[in-house]
Amino acid sequence: MPVHDADVQDIELVIDALRNGCQVDPFSVLGPHRLAGRWVIRAFLPGALSVEAMLAGGKSQALTLLRDGFFQGDFDQDDLPDPPAYHLRIAWPDRVQEVEDPYAFGLLLGDADLRLIAEGAHLEIDACLGAHCVNIQGARGVRFAVWAPNARRVSVVGDFNSWDGRRHVMRFRHAAGVWEIFIPGLAAGEAYKFEIVGADGDLLAHKADPYARAAERAPATASIVTDGLPFIWHDQEWMAERGRSQAVNAAISIYEVHASSWLRNEIGEVPSWDELADRLLPYMAEQRFTHLELLPIMEHPFGGSWGYQPLGLFAPSSSYGSPSDFARFIDRCHQAGLGVILDWVPAHFPGDEHGLVRFDGTALYEYQDPREGLHQDWNTLIYNLARPQVSNFVMASGLAWLRRFHIDGLRVDAVASMLYRDYSRKDGQWLPNTYGGRENLEAVAFLRKLNQEVRRQFPDAITIAEESTTWPGVTAPVEQGGLGFHFKWNMGWMNDTLRYMQRDPLFRKHHHQDMTFGMTYAYSERFVLPLSHDEVVHEKRSLLSKMPGDEWQRFANLRAYFAFMWAYPGKKLLFMGGEIAQATEWNHDTQLAWNEAGQAMPGGVQKLVRDLNDVYRSLPALYLHDADPEGFQWLIANDDHNSVFAFMRRDANQRVLVISNMTPVLHTGYVVKVPCAGRWREIINTDASDYGGSGLGNGGEVRTIERGDQIWHVELLLPPLSTLLLAWQD
Repeated sequence: MPVHDADVQDIELVIDALRNGCQVDPFSVLGPHRLAGRWVIRAFLPGALSVEAMLAGGKSQALTLLRDGFFQGDFDQDDLPDPPAYHLRIAWPDRVQEVEDPYAFGLLLGDADLRLIAEGAHLEIDACLGAHCVNIQGARGVRFAVWAPNARRVSVVGDFNSWDGRRHVMRFRHAAGVWEIFIPGLAAGEAYKFEIVGADGDLLAHKADPYARAAERAPATASIVTDGLPFIWHDQEWMAERGRSQAVNAAISIYEVHASSWLRNEIGEVPSWDELADRLLPYMAEQRFTHLELLPIMEHPFGGSWGYQPLGLFAPSSSYGSPSDFARFIDRCHQAGLGVILDWVPAHFPGDEHGLVRFDGTALYEYQDPREGLHQDWNTLIYNLARPQVSNFVMASGLAWLRRFHIDGLRVDAVASMLYRDYSRKDGQWLPNTYGGRENLEAVAFLRKLNQEVRRQFPDAITIAEESTTWPGVTAPVEQGGLGFHFKWNMGWMNDTLRYMQRDPLFRKHHHQDMTFGMTYAYSERFVLPLSHDEVVHEKRSLLSKMPGDEWQRFANLRAYFAFMWAYPGKKLLFMGGEIAQATEWNHDTQLAWNEAGQAMPGGVQKLVRDLNDVYRSLPALYLHDADPEGFQWLIANDDHNSVFAFMRRDANQRVLVISNMTPVLHTGYVVKVPCAGRWREIINTDASDYGGSGLGNGGEVRTIERGDQIWHVELLLPPLSTLLLAWQD
């Protein structure tokens, strides 16, 4: 039962409430209170042997132990100023502790913060809620705050109070549903959780802090107080120019990496951020990629989810080091001229009991009805984005990575699952929206606002949608009815072309359209062409193993496919291991098969990817007009009998002829009509011996032959299972 200032009618009831953990307003009982012209100080410290109030001027006065850890002392008005200034000297069985009284401090969060939290409009809420090292009235400690509007009690627990939820019960700020407390004497590095009595009066499992900026390394689950000190950045040159590096008309070649399985350290352990930077950044520079994309590095309880089931939306995974270590990794990437994109998951979260599930005893972050709130595919929970505070929480997470860590872009996971209420559900397993439709209106509103805020606050950062349906306008501006993303993964292109490449070349002529159909919608969105982690797991086989034929043909197929992809309109993304033609599926529990990269055939693929990136970055015709039909022209799209494709990439100054022969048949004197007379230099030949091919080609260049009035053609030798890139020399 709550007891109000100076109105303690029955101290026995007060002590019982504190002892039983059901005193919901401890600030009305504990700390200093004025009673009939005197001061009374009360403290509840179960297990303490004695308590003294240390006053100004070196005075002290013992508090009387009434019972069960409840101490009380009366003081003359002259002994304590108004407000009272004192600290407690506590004798525990194993030590003596001197600390300020947490119940002697007033309100912590300001009215403006509370109003924004209540409205779901606090876009830097992680600077307000969570755990923060602060100095209040000369006392150093940690301010804790958490949103749990339906809880009956919330306490901070940790080693500092023997995980006793009766010790540091928080103050409830009704206006925003927030609980707060300042605990003097705590510092960075302290592990903590919240002990919550739910809406129905049941004591919940200890909860990690949703707004924590660090956490214990799994399988431990406590949150960690961070120091809050600003990181000193050295990436000013990159930040000033990054808008040009990731514009729609820029060369963007992304290397997708799972941090713990790219390369293990010398003793076989997951690398630290520093160790990863030492090895990964020189490798990416050598391979000439422009961007690194990390699978989710937000704190997650289960490594087998690869990060796609996160619970710490504001915390870099402790598996690789501290938040400062992660910031230093990003800083080093930028100094090396590499952009960094993070996979980010606003669609769902796991049901681990220490996480967000029924956080205050109610379906607070998730939908109550499983027809709206349960992802059947992943057995996870869906954020209730219709609740403003939940939408605010998720959006603030995305913005925080851009703000705190200088992240250059967010690749938003599972967008399709957010857009449709019937995603992966049968009839009767989902609820329509207020208009009776299948669209998730609150998710649409969330994504639009997210992209607007990114453009407003970080105009040179980008967002990329993993969206696998035909939802219109994913990359169209919000003002024009679109979702506002900068780019979208082209899942249709990936599925069609991979399906084609897996076919025996004998039958490819019957599926010619799989390679050409993508151009019918190539300019409906701004696309990234993804050969991602999803294509090399769950018994889908590695990219190399998908290719048909004997060993030589498998490598030749993969080389031809990579060159076709790098020349095709759209930004590029390749998951780690693809560039060394790893023979086995990706295994997140071990490193890539780097021993294979030293062999001739995988090494040839690796060299080809490096050269493709080099050519791609050096020839604007290959990227400048990715979103513009003027930059592409089919030259041969219907030679299904020979499974040959030829197209032109172009800009105002350059022409690049691309021709693929997707059968193991050698073609000599193959005629291609071209728009320009002159010399065409062979800049990529995937059948070159340097790449592990047979060494057939066109001697480095061909010259046009005129057929009629200013109609030119070239006659080419097309090696088996190959792609050629030829640049026009004026």
